[in-house]
Amino acid sequence: MNKETYNEYVKQITPKHSVFGNCWKAFLVGGAICVLGQAVTAALQRVGMPQEDAASWCSLLLVLLGVLLTGPGWYARLAKLGGAGTLVPITGFANSVAASAIEFQKEGQVFGIGCKIFTIAGPVILYGIFASWVLGIIYMIF
Repeated sequence: MNKETYNEYVKQITPKHSVFGNCWKAFLVGGAICVLGQAVTAALQRVGMPQEDAASWCSLLLVLLGVLLTGPGWYARLAKLGGAGTLVPITGFANSVAASAIEFQKEGQVFGIGCKIFTIAGPVILYGIFASWVLGIIYMIF
């Protein structure tokens, strides 16, 4: 097989992606997750919960929903459809932590789940704290 034939073969089997279509799907799926969060917050406020408490409970419920959808593989299907739209909200973070725990559970509680659960969460927490520190320094200077 020569180089041109190989390149043509690769071109044929490589999936075609539409940037506009992927962005649109990410917008819709991510937006739907955010609308769900807003609806939960509004419902909690409607029953008399203060705004700060409602927002905290909403975050907790979205994390729980992300974990519950990760177990049977439903969040992965949603991520295949919505791409980055499922990664950005808090549910994406919950999915990444739960998926790590599920993937390594066969290696045991300590060396499997205990060591690997923070594979994704560790860098996110580290850089989140670092970014907050940098922004705090910038805020103090200006």
